[in-house]
Amino acid sequence: MARCLISVGLLFGFVPLGFSADVALAPSFNRDIRPIFAEQCLSCHGPGKANGGLRIDLEVAAKKGGKSGIPAVVSGKPDQSELIRRITSTDPSEMMPPPKSKKVLKDQEKATLKDWITRGATYEGHWAFQPIKKPLQTLIKSGDQESLIDRHLQNRLLISGLTMRPEASREILIRRVSFTLTGLPPTLKEVEQFQKDTAPGAYERMVDRYFASPRHGEEMARPWLDVARYADTHGLHLDNERQMWAYRDWVIRSFNSNMPFDQFTVNQIAGDLLPSPTLDQKIATGFSRCNVTTGEGGSIDAEWIFRNAVERTSTVFTTWLGLTGGCAQCHDHKFDPITAKDFYSFYAFFHSAADPAMDGNALLTAPTVKLETEEIKKRRAAMQKELEEIRQALVVLGVKAAYVDPSLIVGQSPQKVSEDIWFDDAFPTGRVFASPGHPTEYVDAKTGQVFSGSKALKRKDVGLAQDVIEDMPPKAISAGAKLFAHVYIDPADKPKTLMLQYFKGGWLHRAVWGDYDAIPWGKPGSTEKVKAGPLPESGKWVRLEIEAEKLGLKAGDLVTGFALTQQGGTVFWDKTGVSASANPATDPGLSLLVWWKSQKGKDLAGVTGPLSGWIKAGPDTKRTDAEKAQVQAFFVSDIWKNAPPELLKLRSKRISLQADLTKTEADLPGSFVFADLPQPRQSAVMMRGQYDKPGDKVEPNTPSFLPKLSGLDKRRANRLDLAKWLVSPEQPLVPRVVVNRFWQQIFGTGLVKSSGDFGTQGDLPSHPELLDGLADQFRAGGWNVRELLKTMLVSKAFKQSSEAPESLWTLDPENRLLGRGPRIRLDAEQIRDNALFVGGLITLDMGGKGTMPYQPANIWEPVGFAGSNTQNYQQSKGDSLYRRSIYVFLKRTAPAPFMSNFDAPNRETPCTKRERSNTPLQALQLMNDIQHVEAARGLATKLLANGTDPLANIRLGFKTVLARNPTPPEEEALLAFLSREEARYKIEPAAAGQLVRVGESLPPKAIDEPKLAALTLLVNLLLNLDETVNRN
Repeated sequence: MARCLISVGLLFGFVPLGFSADVALAPSFNRDIRPIFAEQCLSCHGPGKANGGLRIDLEVAAKKGGKSGIPAVVSGKPDQSELIRRITSTDPSEMMPPPKSKKVLKDQEKATLKDWITRGATYEGHWAFQPIKKPLQTLIKSGDQESLIDRHLQNRLLISGLTMRPEASREILIRRVSFTLTGLPPTLKEVEQFQKDTAPGAYERMVDRYFASPRHGEEMARPWLDVARYADTHGLHLDNERQMWAYRDWVIRSFNSNMPFDQFTVNQIAGDLLPSPTLDQKIATGFSRCNVTTGEGGSIDAEWIFRNAVERTSTVFTTWLGLTGGCAQCHDHKFDPITAKDFYSFYAFFHSAADPAMDGNALLTAPTVKLETEEIKKRRAAMQKELEEIRQALVVLGVKAAYVDPSLIVGQSPQKVSEDIWFDDAFPTGRVFASPGHPTEYVDAKTGQVFSGSKALKRKDVGLAQDVIEDMPPKAISAGAKLFAHVYIDPADKPKTLMLQYFKGGWLHRAVWGDYDAIPWGKPGSTEKVKAGPLPESGKWVRLEIEAEKLGLKAGDLVTGFALTQQGGTVFWDKTGVSASANPATDPGLSLLVWWKSQKGKDLAGVTGPLSGWIKAGPDTKRTDAEKAQVQAFFVSDIWKNAPPELLKLRSKRISLQADLTKTEADLPGSFVFADLPQPRQSAVMMRGQYDKPGDKVEPNTPSFLPKLSGLDKRRANRLDLAKWLVSPEQPLVPRVVVNRFWQQIFGTGLVKSSGDFGTQGDLPSHPELLDGLADQFRAGGWNVRELLKTMLVSKAFKQSSEAPESLWTLDPENRLLGRGPRIRLDAEQIRDNALFVGGLITLDMGGKGTMPYQPANIWEPVGFAGSNTQNYQQSKGDSLYRRSIYVFLKRTAPAPFMSNFDAPNRETPCTKRERSNTPLQALQLMNDIQHVEAARGLATKLLANGTDPLANIRLGFKTVLARNPTPPEEEALLAFLSREEARYKIEPAAAGQLVRVGESLPPKAIDEPKLAALTLLVNLLLNLDETVNRN
């Protein structure tokens, strides 16, 4: 009986090596007493409330007593301890917990408290906050040299009368290691190589091969991205796309290069503060930009600055310290020693973030970096060199050109109304694009309506959509100019709204016809959003026209982009531009003096140095003849409409080259990074966690109950100080938390089961000395992640068979004693990738923008807002469709259903541990999901290409999926299944043809479709086996 009691105690507490049975059963404050106090007592006698002036979580307070002066705890004397008297009382007015609390102490808990006081009532500091201890070397079992892991586990098992299970077969081991390190199954070649390698060290060599695979970084990055709450959209309101994938790719590269974890930490917390930070170190700070943000109108900037800083603070608490720091946002933590002052001192490290409160629903919200390759750098340099040569040539031509200002010529008569056509059959040179998911479509007179020329633009949509051009050659606005476009509205499909929009340093000039409120952009009543009139008549061509000045565009302004916009309906767009009655004496495109006056006080894009100041000062300011000549030369070379043909040709070449350069720069992908404001914000304890209720001021600092920051020399602490503190030798939490999370990744459950909570409400470590030993080795060994993982992978514990007798399953159902090998359901990404891999479909391209795999219709649309660029799901095509799941585009408000169904988080908050559910919907999805059926067909096609012998195909398919040969009973069952299905499909060839054409990829034309269909179902069955979707 004693053995059984010890074993049960070991599952839920910890017992140092070498302890006797009697000592093992002695109550421990951390293991036995603190949980009782936390559950039953601390709500009234703890840090949040101390009724009667009594706190029992603190030794001095409990042994001194409250206002009554009667000690609650008297060491060694339970009969004199008020605590025992109260918990054993039957008087409702005396008993604790009081009846009104609805809490009841069990007899066993009362006995434990009494036994603890009898044995001296020894209080202990919370284990996770104590310094990391080097492991004891005492062995209960003597024998050969064993790893730190196996030494601890085997001796713990010995106390319980158990031993480790035998080593698993080589087929199981290689599959277990392959999924653990790469998230993919082993190939047949890899299995054969491992089986044939009989020399000593074969297993270690196999492990090293998977470490060397680029797939390793992808698999290791995935759990980290869960914690970092990485996603591809902002997460709120429009939930628009954000460009963050460079951070994901950096994490993958970091694991592939085995970056030391202390460097990995510093780069993410404060890479921008390192001396001469590299582009990668800046990208790494994207960790703190992965949080959910908003651009919703009506939001309060101060509130979101606060909320963003709180979220980042809580995330760092969770990620590195393993604490629920966010519980101290409104008040002192109820259970852990984190005060509100501690929380807001930590918050001060992130409170001065330079990113704006609102994300603007933008793809990139400052601060950001551009991702420029060496090839693009060289191309840009060449273009810039050529541009400079053209500029110099234009200056020479501008000086030589014969120019007389028409405003100085007497007798000039106004010209007729002239039109500058910007669109007719085609857009001008520039960057042309349409709303995402809405390709540009041209029609001729046979296929649609055309106003002039040979083509018109057709747009048919249900939501808000645009055709846009940016970076076109600058178009000068003349005095009295009118902007126009010709439209034809389909009478059977009218839009709600039409809009013309113009770019001059920003998209801030809009004219709206029809439903004014259907346009979500621009400030109502301003030039950003002008009400131009009702929706035009349908069934005929109508000219939309509006004075440029009404839109805030004045004479001399240069427009470099425009957009044709509609809300729903079918509309044909044609002949677009600007018209004006041009008088040379008043036209800023012809008169230097008129142009110079119109530019007075304005910044002129592309003009620098003294020339910029001279133009901004205006023509009335005294200038030397040489200075005036330079201004005139610039006007002639860059602005003058009637310049000589040679100059106009060179100017056009310059504009085209500048547009190419601008497009190259604009097309460069970017990434969110973290940075601080030049002047830090003043932080304070925010009363009750309200953004507008500041209390006492605080400065950046770390929690007071943990080791202090050092090396400040009275200066203000910054994020680099914080990062270095997290990985300092004195830090008790970070090594334990990180080692535990990697243990969880390898074995399925952490040594501390609550991997996101190392506080007093979290689980106790099942093997505390082992955790400390590994944490000590990890830190002392240079934070070497790969070395830590290999220590786990080569242990006997990891290599055990997962088969076990019923007695062990009964005693230890969660395998906390590690008396058998780990058996874990694959994660969502691993399940999908496994199917793609064995089906021969997978694309192993790394990095870049996320892919859009198959998913059911109308998943995004119901949660999409009009104007959102993630309103409509556009499935990827070609190879991109089959990329690894770590590259799947993650929309926070509508994650991929397959991933969610298999418990992948939506990444709105840090996730330190995925749950593993088991539902009928999962089985239905594995059986019917397009990707799985297509993958099954892919492997079936390969099997048929290898021959038509049914048994040979079954054996090859079985080994491809499970890395082992089928047993005779399995062969018999699969043969019967295959024979039955093939016979059915011969009778139903149409059904066979339908099955083998599921998905974007197609089977070979000359193939026996009934055979392929039957074999497809057999492979699909293999992909659905428990053994397949588990890492055994």
